[in-house]
Amino acid sequence: MQRDLELLLDLQEIDDELGELERSKIYLPEMIQKLESEISTLEKEIEGNKSTLQDSLKEQKALELDIETDKQQLENFQRQMKIIKTNKEYDALTAEIDSKKLEIAEKEERVLSLMSTIDECQEKEKELSSSLDGVRSGNKEQLKLLNEQSSSLQAKIDDRMEKRSRLIKNIKRQVFGIYERVRKGKGGLVVVPVRKRACGGCFKQIPPQRIQEIRRGDRIFSCDSCGRILIWSDENGTE
Repeated sequence: MQRDLELLLDLQEIDDELGELERSKIYLPEMIQKLESEISTLEKEIEGNKSTLQDSLKEQKALELDIETDKQQLENFQRQMKIIKTNKEYDALTAEIDSKKLEIAEKEERVLSLMSTIDECQEKEKELSSSLDGVRSGNKEQLKLLNEQSSSLQAKIDDRMEKRSRLIKNIKRQVFGIYERVRKGKGGLVVVPVRKRACGGCFKQIPPQRIQEIRRGDRIFSCDSCGRILIWSDENGTE
């Protein structure tokens, strides 16, 4: 029976490893996605900033051409003021001149706003590029390691499952049945040592007579409280 208990401990170790590997199947992709998302978010922000910069430059150029045209029209209007003959023509031309001046002023104001936006975009481009370089550099090794771990994950799981199958063949069916029942009900630790006269799983005190029986290791004993399989640990000394 002592041999069965030792095999159960080996089985529990394999099951612990399998549990960790299965959890890795969840958190590894999440970690990879997070690191990749940090890079793609900055890349998208850079593209958005670049688009704003290009649109602003294009609009600025178009407005400056319009302003030149408007100023030429304004000069024509002012020359016409010298040759008009009636008050009606004077009033109409004055209205045209005032309207054109207002139009020019509004466009010039827009140009100034665009110039400010362009300056901000150019400064932001430097900051974002620097940030992207830093994030890429910082995440590169982590991504490499995580991708390597992810790619080898299933092979590790298959290896542990094969070892588990081989090990089970050497454990008595009844003993394995107890182990599986507790594992499905409790999860985590199934085989626990006696610690300070108590169950190492739920810490329920164990009667002295039962402790002596557990020390002999000639049969399987389960905790009356949590159902876990109890074993004697050398750490208890001669207790």
